[in-house]
Amino acid sequence: MLQTFYPGEYLDSVYQIDFDKLYNEGYRGVIFDIDNTLVPHGAAADEKAEQLFARLKSAGYRFCLLSNNKEPRVKMFNKNINAYYIFDAHKPGTAGYKKAMRLMKTNTASTLFVGDQIFTDIWGANRAGIRTILVKPVHPKEEIQIVLKRIPEKLVLYFYSRRNRSVEIRSRKRKGGIS
Repeated sequence: MLQTFYPGEYLDSVYQIDFDKLYNEGYRGVIFDIDNTLVPHGAAADEKAEQLFARLKSAGYRFCLLSNNKEPRVKMFNKNINAYYIFDAHKPGTAGYKKAMRLMKTNTASTLFVGDQIFTDIWGANRAGIRTILVKPVHPKEEIQIVLKRIPEKLVLYFYSRRNRSVEIRSRKRKGGIS
């Protein structure tokens, strides 16, 4: 049951993602959440984010910002990024993810999603059939409704990490590394 909320990967930061490796695996489009994935809630794109998008563009990626925020907030972040964007996306509904793929001319096999929340970002992308990468929030300050969601997220992440440890141990046993 909880597996529907599990990310494909869980990393400390968007800047730890090996986009070159993923490109070699056939990924061509990346859908990003904005707030607390790339920058603190409500912040403009910083130099680090702008450099990331420039690097992705030069590598051949297409990208789209997918946010539940209103257009002025998304537009402000996107000012120097020049990405496709979808505001008021109603995540975890799947329509925004599907629209993002249409805009980028990608499909579920060639698209990644990167976000910081399990019950909106990851659950929606999983339901849309997209590979997911969960990152830790970039800043501790969050709106109360998000703070409250972080409590059950901890439970999901506990079982996620427990399952991953079991898979890793079984894999090592098969390879003869553990008796």
